[in-house]
Amino acid sequence: MSDQKINLYEFEEKLYDDGFHLICGVDEAGRGPLAGPLVVAACILPPFLRIDGINDSKQLSEKKRKALYKIIIKNALAYKIVFISEKDVDDLNIYQATKKGMLLAIAGLKEKPDYALIDAMPLNELKIPHNSIIHGDARCASVAAASILAKVTRDEYMEKMDIKYPNYGFKKHKGYGTKAHMEALEKYGPCPIHRKTFAPVSKFYSKQLSFSFDEE
Repeated sequence: MSDQKINLYEFEEKLYDDGFHLICGVDEAGRGPLAGPLVVAACILPPFLRIDGINDSKQLSEKKRKALYKIIIKNALAYKIVFISEKDVDDLNIYQATKKGMLLAIAGLKEKPDYALIDAMPLNELKIPHNSIIHGDARCASVAAASILAKVTRDEYMEKMDIKYPNYGFKKHKGYGTKAHMEALEKYGPCPIHRKTFAPVSKFYSKQLSFSFDEE
């Protein structure tokens, strides 16, 4: 089925009909990268608000994401963006870190949601009604909004890390395992924001190689 035929508001519309009003979408950015934090967002859009062009953040250009980010921030009834550090990702594992971030984001909303739409992750600990939707960021407007908030926030953070650690090209690849990133990793070794448990970063620690993390 073409994406053009998908009604991104179908989940919300059914929930509004069932009497729910404060519906939060939840999504993350940064599960796969070798470096940097996991960023999770929860967002409650006003009932029946339609935002033109909203979609899964990965399907949008950087320019479009940033424009939608501003619209979402301006119109949302509530939103919360949570950073889960690379250390927490290493300590917890990425699955548990994602779950932690999602629960914190929902709990941090200034308006208490009465329903949550979550991208893929089962959140059995959640005390409110909820639905975990596979590919939710491409199927559900609230989740798509959260994905945009999370990705824009994380991308901007990684651009700042590019200034702090200029050898790795974080501005271009945002910590993902591109060829250029792999080559920099081999040449310079990991920096403090690399995830120690993620291959191929982990090999530098399993070999017990010593790198200087002294910051200028």
